[in-house]
Amino acid sequence: MTGRQRVLAALDFKPADRAPVDMGGHNCSGAHVSVVAGLRQALGLDGPGDRVKVVEPYQMLGEVGADLRAVLGIDVVNLPGPKNMFGFANTDWKPWRTFDGTDVLVAGLFNTEPQPNGDILMYPEGDRGVPASGRMPKGGYYFDSIIRQEPIDDEKLDPADNLEEFGQVSDEDLEYYEAQATALYENTDQAIAMHLPGGAFGDIALVPGPWMKHPRGIRDIEEWYISTVARRDYIKEVFARQAEIAVENFKLIHQAVGDRVHVVFVDGTDLAAQNTLFCSPDGYRDLYLPYSRKVNDWIHAHTTWKTLKHCCGGCEPLIEGFIDAGFDILNPVQTSAQGMDPQALAAGYGGRIVFWGGGVDTQKTLPFGTPEEVEQQVRQRLEIFGKTNGFIFNNIHNIQCNTPVENVLAMFRALGRDV
Repeated sequence: MTGRQRVLAALDFKPADRAPVDMGGHNCSGAHVSVVAGLRQALGLDGPGDRVKVVEPYQMLGEVGADLRAVLGIDVVNLPGPKNMFGFANTDWKPWRTFDGTDVLVAGLFNTEPQPNGDILMYPEGDRGVPASGRMPKGGYYFDSIIRQEPIDDEKLDPADNLEEFGQVSDEDLEYYEAQATALYENTDQAIAMHLPGGAFGDIALVPGPWMKHPRGIRDIEEWYISTVARRDYIKEVFARQAEIAVENFKLIHQAVGDRVHVVFVDGTDLAAQNTLFCSPDGYRDLYLPYSRKVNDWIHAHTTWKTLKHCCGGCEPLIEGFIDAGFDILNPVQTSAQGMDPQALAAGYGGRIVFWGGGVDTQKTLPFGTPEEVEQQVRQRLEIFGKTNGFIFNNIHNIQCNTPVENVLAMFRALGRDV
C-alpha cells in the first residue's frame, strides 16, 4: 500500500498492511527544528553546514522534507498555509542560530530584536515599526505570544473586533492552495493534510493574534477564559459569525483544492489540561459544539475531507461531544493526562473516532526514557490502538527540543524502520 492508501484505510476504520505514521503532517505532529536537524545528521541526509528550515516559527518546527519522509516511512505530508503564525510567508530564507546553538534557516521576515535581559522579540508580519507580538525567553526554545490588550469597556465591546482575522480568503491565497494541492497530489503518494483557516472556535493560541499588528477585541488569555462564562453571549455572537465566514471560505478553498486534500485540521482549541478540564461536557455542548457541527456538517456534505479536532490534556469526558460535533479524528491523544488510558480510549471510542497520536509520550518517555523504554511503549501503543483500525501513529504533539535523537530513532525502529 502507498502511504496515502494506508491513511485513507485508517480514516475509514479498515485494516492496512501496517499502521500509518505521521510526523510533520500538521503543526501539532512535528518536531522542534533542532530535533529534525539532529535526525537528518544521524541519518546521513545532511552534512556539516547544512541547515534545516523553520517552517513554523511560533513553535520553531523544523521542515520534514521529502527525503526524511522517505527514509522514515512517513505517510502524511503537510500542505502548509500561505503564511505562518507571525503573519509572513516562508520565503527568502536566511541563516539564524537558536539558543541551543543549532544553525537553521528562517524566513526573510523573521525579524527579531534582542532585549537587554537576553530575550528575543518577534514582530507581526516582520514589521519592527509596530509592537512586538512574540517573545522567546533567554535560553528558550519557542515563542510566547505577547498580550497586547487594550483596556476593555464592556459597553463598547463589539464582536466585530474579535472577527477582524476572519475575512474572506483572498484570491492570492486560493491560487496558492490550488498550486500546493496539485503539486503534492501529483508528486507524492502520501495523504495530504492542511489547516483550514477559521474553524477553530476560541483557540487560545490564536486569540492573542500574534500575526496581527493591532488586534482589537478581547485578546488577553485570562480575560478570554473569563469571557466564556461572564460574556458568553458575546462569545457566542463571535462564534456564530465566525462559523458563517468559515463555511463560505471552505467553499472557496474546496473549489481550489478539491478532494486532493484528505485531512483538514479544523479545530485546535484546547479544552483540557493535564489533570482537569477547561470546560465541562455540558459547557462544551452549549458553547462550542453547535458551531463546530455547522462547519463539519458542511464539510461532510460537500467534500471527502476528514476533519481533525486537536485537544491536549485529559479530554476524555469531552470526546463524546467531539464525535457529536462531527469530528472524524482526535489529536494528539495525550495518554499521560488524567483519564486518557490507552486501553480505555480504544475500548470506549475505537471505531467511532480516529486516534491520530498517542504513539509515544513526549513529556517523559521520549525525552527522558531509554531507547528500550521508547521501543517498548511504541509497540504497546501499536498493539492497543492498532486493534481499532482507526489509528494514525504519531508522537503525542510535537517532539520537544533536547529530545535525544537516539530515542527518536528508537521510535522509528519500533515501527519497523531500519534506522
